[in-house]
Amino acid sequence: MIETIVFYMFATLCVGAGVLVVTARNPVHSVLFLIMAFFNASGLFVLAGAEFLAMLLVIVYVGAVAVLFMFVVMMLDVTVTEIKQGFQAYLPIGAAVGLVFVAELLFVGLAWTMTPEAATNIASAAPAADAVHNTQALGQIIYTNFFYLFQIAGLVLLVAMIGAIVLTHRKRRDSKKQVIAAQLARTAGEAVQLKKVETGRGI
Repeated sequence: MIETIVFYMFATLCVGAGVLVVTARNPVHSVLFLIMAFFNASGLFVLAGAEFLAMLLVIVYVGAVAVLFMFVVMMLDVTVTEIKQGFQAYLPIGAAVGLVFVAELLFVGLAWTMTPEAATNIASAAPAADAVHNTQALGQIIYTNFFYLFQIAGLVLLVAMIGAIVLTHRKRRDSKKQVIAAQLARTAGEAVQLKKVETGRGI
């Protein structure tokens, strides 16, 4: 009974924090809600018996990724006005993608059924899972059984990271950058200007 109450508490807070990450207007608040979602997800992992994934989620995502997001948001000085620019132009595409995603979730949720062989497979796999440590079993699955899929997932994350850098690293009109080649190519005539100042007047 207590485990059920704790599960629903963590699940409700995790879903609520995820919704607030998307709907919050302030980017800093979105990052804070993301950290809250990570903590609640780690609580769900603890209830599921995956303590290694719970500690990994807290140490890696909360301790490194979420803090990195916070520093990036603060350093980029992203304003809400710049984010909303071009929103209406991409609204039809975003709505279409969202509808396809919702349709896929509904299709999977309505078509999903528990086969009779599933309980047998879970029962047969239970002794093998208890024979090794949780971390060892997880490493065996990721780096042996599903190694290629794990590498493909890493490539997808790499492409997403490059896309995020390209989208955020845009030219700003008010930014001034130092061009070393232009400075070295300047001559004395271009660098120094002699002007005759009349007496009693400024330049």
